[in-house]
Amino acid sequence: MRTLFLLLLLANVTFFAYTRLDRVGSGEAARLAEQVQPTRIRLLTPQQVAALGPAKVAALADVCLEWGPFNDADKARALAELESSGLGRLLTQKRMEQSTAFWVYLPRSGSKAAIDRRVADLKAAGVKDIAVLDTGPQRYTISLGVFRTDDAARARVADLARQGVADAQSGARQQTLVQTSLVIRDPEAQVLARVRALQPAYQGSDIVIGACDKGG
Repeated sequence: MRTLFLLLLLANVTFFAYTRLDRVGSGEAARLAEQVQPTRIRLLTPQQVAALGPAKVAALADVCLEWGPFNDADKARALAELESSGLGRLLTQKRMEQSTAFWVYLPRSGSKAAIDRRVADLKAAGVKDIAVLDTGPQRYTISLGVFRTDDAARARVADLARQGVADAQSGARQQTLVQTSLVIRDPEAQVLARVRALQPAYQGSDIVIGACDKGG
């Protein structure tokens, strides 16, 4: 009798242990099946993000579009063209300074009257970003834009030649250049498409898409 009792007790303990282990095992398997596979997670480079279509970029989180840099006049124009997008707090500005820059200019004229006539002709031809230096050794020189790179300055010279300004020149200019980029956080597809459509009209501007800066 005692032997039968012990056998029954052993059978019950074995069954209990088996059911508990099976429940734990199946629960752990279920949890593992639901886990994200870390080996399949990868970070996209800015170039890879930029290559995505507008809809895919819009689906990403904490992605920022940076467009620029702009001088004050172009910044105001770009902001006005983006106003209808209703970006609100998603749009911020990022200022940057550069000590060495490249500029586009016209050779010096001998008098203020000659400068005034040339400026009037340039404006009539639709040339923008005109400034006249009125002090120092470059007095009576007409500046037609300051740029971060030599390539951007040369592109401006080529653009002016197409507008009929054949004597524009480019060169290095030692000065502190302050410019601004526009930063749009988590841009929607239509906003991304809008910026890409506007970008060619802003000489020297670039579009960079990537992870937002911390605190941005």
